[in-house]
Amino acid sequence: MIDIFTVVLPHVLMAIAIWRLLHRDDLDSDPSAPNLRGFPPRRKPVAPQSGEGTPGA
Repeated sequence: MIDIFTVVLPHVLMAIAIWRLLHRDDLDSDPSAPNLRGFPPRRKPVAPQSGEGTPGA
């Protein structure tokens, strides 16, 4: 009986700790991570090089 108790108790305590960690709101955001709203990042338009895109050239 003691052997089963010593195996079950740590697993129950770890399950409770994981359950509590999963429901924390502050773990949903990482201030050091890039902002994922604009993911993937948009490319900036490339400026035409001299002579390209100019009328009459």
